[in-house]
Amino acid sequence: MFGLLKDTPVAGKADAVIQRPATEVFDFVGPNLLVNYPKWSREVVELIPLTDGPVRIGTTCRQVRIDQGRRSESTFRVTVFQLGRHVCFEGVSNPYRCDYLFEPVTPTSASRIIFTFELLSLDVYMRPFEKLIRIAIQEGTEETVRNIKRLVEARC
Repeated sequence: MFGLLKDTPVAGKADAVIQRPATEVFDFVGPNLLVNYPKWSREVVELIPLTDGPVRIGTTCRQVRIDQGRRSESTFRVTVFQLGRHVCFEGVSNPYRCDYLFEPVTPTSASRIIFTFELLSLDVYMRPFEKLIRIAIQEGTEETVRNIKRLVEARC
């Protein structure tokens, strides 16, 4: 047996110190999600809000991604939106979670971003590839954090 139960998450986690205040990093990721998400996640080629108004708990979007030449669509919903501290969205049509935490780094005006991506279940036919999937997810979380850091620090 390959050892991964269908409902066992496969996760990656990465963090970085960004030379900007936590509120500024949060604003880039949270309130400006609709504009900036395709910038830090280059695989997102289309992001369409399905709810009106600013990003908040309950905001729902449809995304189209091209990952390694493969096109996919999913719908996600913002499930956590704590001003300046925490944004999380979860797949509605697919079982995944993207979780972003923001912490001030004292005594400087820098901040730490902690990003966790979880694939909440794995189809039976994908279980033999669990190790490769884990590696790809970890690499993806690290790239996401690098991209957010680069983009936020470049904004002066």
